[in-house]
Parts: sequence; structure tokens; C-alpha cells
Amino acid sequence: MATAFPGACQSERDALLRLAQARHDQPFAWLGPHEQGDQTLVRLLLPGAEAVELIDAAHQLLAVAEPLEGGLYQAYLPGGTRYRLRITWPEGVVQIAEDAYRFAPLPGELDLHLFCEGRHRELARVFGACPTAIDGVDGVRFTLWAPNAQRVSVVGDFNVWDGRRHAMQRHEGSGVWAIFVPHLRVGERYRFELVDREGQLRHKVDPLARRTEAAVPDVSVVAGNRPFSWHDHAWLRRRDASNIRTAPLSIYELHVLSWQHDQDGNTLEWDALASRLIPWVADMGFTHIELMPISEHPFVGSWGYQPIGLFAPTSRMGSPEAFARFVNACHGAGIGVILDWVPAHFPADEHGLARFDGTSLYEHHDPREGFHPEWNTLIYNVGRNEVRGFLIASALEWLEHFHIDGLRVDAVASMLYRDYSRSDDDWLPNIYGGRENLEVVEFLRELNATVAERCPGVMMIAEESTAWPGVTAPIATGGLGFTFKWNMGWMHDTLSYMSRDPLYRAWHHGDLTFGLQYAFSEHFVLPLSHDEVVHGKGSLLSRMPGDEAQKLAGLRAYLAFMWAHPGKKLLFMGTELGQWREWDHDRELDWERLDEAGPRGLSRAIADLNRIYVEDPAMHVCDAESAGFSWVVGDDSANSVVAFLRHAEPGKAPLLVVCNLTPVTHHHYRIGVPVMSVWREIFNSDSVFYAGSNQGNGSALHAHPEPSHGHPASLLLTLPPLSTLYLRQGDWPT
Repeated sequence: MATAFPGACQSERDALLRLAQARHDQPFAWLGPHEQGDQTLVRLLLPGAEAVELIDAAHQLLAVAEPLEGGLYQAYLPGGTRYRLRITWPEGVVQIAEDAYRFAPLPGELDLHLFCEGRHRELARVFGACPTAIDGVDGVRFTLWAPNAQRVSVVGDFNVWDGRRHAMQRHEGSGVWAIFVPHLRVGERYRFELVDREGQLRHKVDPLARRTEAAVPDVSVVAGNRPFSWHDHAWLRRRDASNIRTAPLSIYELHVLSWQHDQDGNTLEWDALASRLIPWVADMGFTHIELMPISEHPFVGSWGYQPIGLFAPTSRMGSPEAFARFVNACHGAGIGVILDWVPAHFPADEHGLARFDGTSLYEHHDPREGFHPEWNTLIYNVGRNEVRGFLIASALEWLEHFHIDGLRVDAVASMLYRDYSRSDDDWLPNIYGGRENLEVVEFLRELNATVAERCPGVMMIAEESTAWPGVTAPIATGGLGFTFKWNMGWMHDTLSYMSRDPLYRAWHHGDLTFGLQYAFSEHFVLPLSHDEVVHGKGSLLSRMPGDEAQKLAGLRAYLAFMWAHPGKKLLFMGTELGQWREWDHDRELDWERLDEAGPRGLSRAIADLNRIYVEDPAMHVCDAESAGFSWVVGDDSANSVVAFLRHAEPGKAPLLVVCNLTPVTHHHYRIGVPVMSVWREIFNSDSVFYAGSNQGNGSALHAHPEPSHGHPASLLLTLPPLSTLYLRQGDWPT
């Protein structure tokens, strides 16, 4: 029969009662072995046990533990005796176990110091669930930041989800809690049970979980420490030695859950996706893929933009090791991998980061700073060291542990402006009275500086939709330090132009040309992303005017204009199929469209554009330099014609680009060129190979000595309807 606490004073009784009721924040002060003279007092908390014995390594009995109230047990051993536990549970189940409270659980002082300063760059190797060995015993150390909790426990199948069994030790200076659970293995499910400041019980997934279980969204899974066997060393060496700003960068953006399904309509797992996606991307000629967010997220309909786990790939497609194999296979095929990463906000799901310990821990307390009214999400408080360090460690986890080649940072504009998407009375100014979020500016600079230092060759891409100055400028000169910025203005203007009936385009010619006014102010990516094929906008093809043949011709001409325009390229999946409907995250792409000649021609045109783009330095070397571009015809609004030259370094042949964006053929259209020479039409979006009408200029054109458009010579061209032509000069003088 269980007894009260013999020999204990009132304060000890109170402490033991709080332990039994799972309300104590210093369980190691009472549980486990405690030396008392030449004896060791061992206290145990094992609610539900029928008997507890202390045994040696050979399973010989050392002592029978005395049952106390509330599931507590105690026993005395000779001082310094090593022991294990033999626990008898109901129905005669016997368990041999180590006592978790005989192992010092807390991380080292340096780890805690760096964490509190927001400078711990390998947080996932210290916090969360970390398989390790202490005193020669294998197990898992759990570490959690919850400074305002009264009690924290780790619960799982291993302790029948009972929060009394493995209450964690609190480190007063940092608000960090920890415990080592002996003999726990990789693959165990767990979560944290907290009693918050108000005494409310909360169940939370691990913020630093490196593995999850999508079918059970409120649990985390212990991930292993075994390093993946990478075979991409040559790829990484080339990447780190190159300058991505002067290299070709053509990105295929995709949503991995809906790109393609198996024959039963199920989502492909990583290995199956690799076997299908990589050959497709390679055949299409894209240099990189960009994955919409794959961090674990509870709601598929968020497309991954409301993540719960910033350190774990979604388990919907397999294990973290399977994702590493996917990246490894992409690199082996010469394809880079960019991830969409979401540090701007997080969902308010109860099992996630929201009011984690009963307080606004990860988010701002004031909703005018901490709540996003447009998305009904919470906003990270990056002015807090621990939160800033958490986010930077997440970025590094993807880049260093999974060999990711770049991060596209989502919703940067919403971070930079305190009044973003808010009414006049719903935001707080900065210390100077302005709308700029100064803490975010410092966070982004620290993020980009850290990535540049630790991961040379990796690109950081900002989705920033405003005119914030210096997004891609060096930090030393006051910039934010991103590698690239999405050119949202170019996308909106040109899509608006192309969506108009050609009859009215003459009055909106500036939409096509205005982007060159600022094209060299930043290092840009031209994005035709998922955002342009959702929310009733339709597909890109459906937005082109005319019948189906004209829509296909218009889209081919537009994409060829885009590929020749200064800036790196991004195209969302499905465009290359000539998909009619807008994207639906619950359905795979309409692959049957490739059974038709028109969509097949569009796909072939994109592949050829990528090939030319990669091979011709004029298409990519000087993307952010005005010397890389010169207008030939920029003002022929009446005919909706533009023509320009793309240049590489001096002495190299330029590329002549001519666009006719009306459904009318222009014969004998004179275009000025810089030298008398033979010019060859190397791409014609109206070619029969692309299911066009096959009008054009043949293989060779001789320049005439008649000056035009400020050049000493000229060409007389046939401009097919709704077309873009590329012409290369044959014998450029040296």
C-alpha cells in the first residue's frame, strides 16, 4: 500500500506532492539519485506501476522501491551504486528501464548562451529531439524553449502520453527545459505537454522537429542523426565557384503534391517524383526547380504557406532521408533546387507556435504587430533574439543539411512595412514614427549575411512587391543583401498588356516597355508564378485573347519576349502543357494536353528557349547592367512592335529580338542593326515546329547599307503574327 512521505518535512511534502501532480519545474531536485551520507536515496515517479525494483547490470535485485502517494516510489542504495529499474505494469507486463532522472539533461552553457543571443546556427542539433548517448547509454535528449511555462513534459507512446512520467528540468537563466529519455529510438512519436502561466494544459508539437507525421498533425517524430550519403560534391563545388548573377537561371516552380499523381490518384512520394520530374525538367532545359513550401503544414489548402514545422519536410511524401535523396538526384542531373521558405508568419493552430507557453512567445503580443489581418496568421517577433535565431537556424538547416541551392523568402513586403494590409488605426509606428519595420530590416540583413558566410554560392531570393530600395544591394552599402528580387511590376504590367485584345494594345504600349526604366536597379527574377494562375485568374493560356491558335501564338510570343528580357526566369508548372484551367492543388496537371499538337508545340518552344538562353551569354551575363540591353524599336505602338539587342561582353555578337504582338503579318519591316553582316533567324515562335503558321525569314538575311534606328545598317524582315524572333549575327567582326 502506498504511504505518505515518511521522514519528509512540510516543504518536502509540498514539493513531492507538486511532483505527483505534475506541477514542479525542477523535478531533478527531487527525482533520481540523491546522495545522503553513505547512502543514495532514489526517488521515482511511475504512476500506474504495480511494483518497482532496482537492479544491477546483471538484473540482480538491489532494492525494492517503497510506494508512496501519487505514483512516487523511493529506495535506498549504498552510495554511488549504479542501478536500473525493473517495473511491473498492470497485466504482469515487466519493463527493464533506466531512470531518466539520473542523467544530466541540459545542453552546455555555450549552447544556451548562443541560443539566448540568437546566434546558435545549429539549433536543430541541440534543441528538439536529439538522439545521443550519456554515460554510455543511448537515448534521446529533448530540449524546448518555454520560459513562461510552469511545467513541461515530453509525452509519447513510450510513456503512454502521461505528462507525469517525464517532466523536464528548467534552466532558470534561459527558460529552456530538457530531459534525456534513455533507450528511446529514432521513429518514436512525441509531443510536449505544458502547463502555462495561467495553469492551462497545452499540447504542442516540437518547433524544431526534424520529422513529422502528417496523418497525426499534433505529434512529432524523433529523427536520426546518421548523415546522408551525398554524391553531389562536384555540383556543390561548381555552384560555390560560380556567380549565379551572371549565369543562366531558369526556374521551374512547382507544387510537389499536385504536379503529378500515381495511377491511383495518390500523391507521389519523393523517390517516385524524382524518377518522373527530373527527366521532364532536364528535357525542358530548366536549370533549377523551385518547390513551393514543403515545410510541414497542417492544411494542404495553404499550399505550404502556413507551416508548423520549419525544420522538417512534409511527411506526406516520405521521410527526410527520402527528400535528401530527391535533392541528391536533382544535383546528379545538373538541376538546382530552390525552396520557398516562410519566415513572415505562421498559423494560429493550437498545437503549433501560437501562444506557445501561454504567452506571445514567437509572435508579437500586440495584434497591431502580431496578427496578420489579410491571412489570419501570426507574425514572428524577430526583434526577440531567440525567435530571430530560430528562423536563421531553420534557413541553415535546409541549406546545409539538405544541400538546398537557394531560398525564395516569401512575403518580404509584408514584413518590411508595419502598415502592410492594415487600416490607418491598426498599426504601430517604429521608434522614429515611420512605417518601416526596423527589426525586420536587421533580421533580413543578418539572415543574408549569415547565409553568404556559411553557404557561398547559395542564392537568397526576395518576394518583394514594393519599391523598397536596395533589396539586392550589398549590406555594406545599406541594402538588404538578397541575391535576387522578384520583379512583380514587370509581371503585372506585361500580363496586363498581353491579356488585352491586340486591337487596344497600341494605347497600352508602355506596359510592355516600362520595365526597362528600372530593370537594372536590382537583380531581378521575372516571375510567372503560381499566384498568376489561381483565384479566378485562369491559366496563362486562357488569359491570352483570340481563338485557341491565337492564344497559343500569343503565349509563345510572350514567353519568348520574357526569355530575352533582362532578368532571370521563373515559370510555374502547367504553363508548358498549355493548360486551360487554373491550377487546383487537389488535382494533378492536365498531362493529356500533350496529346494535342498546339500544347506540344508550346512545350517544345519553351525547351528551345531554355537551350538558347543557357548557350548564349548575351541572354544572361549582363542581366543587371544597362550595357547588356539596347533598344532598337521601342516606340512603334501603332504596330505593337518592339525590337532590342541583348549584349554580352564587348566584342561578342549581340542577339537581336523582334516582337510583333498583333495578329497581323508585317512584311518588309525595317530594323536597324549595328553592322553589315549576315543575320540568322535562330528562333521563331511562329515556326511549324511549335505549331505556328510557319511564316518567317528563312535561314539567312543579308543586312542592307541603309541606316535605320540609329544603326548604320538594316534588315527587312517578315514579322509573323503574334510572334517573337531571335536573330544572331553570323560573322561578328573582331
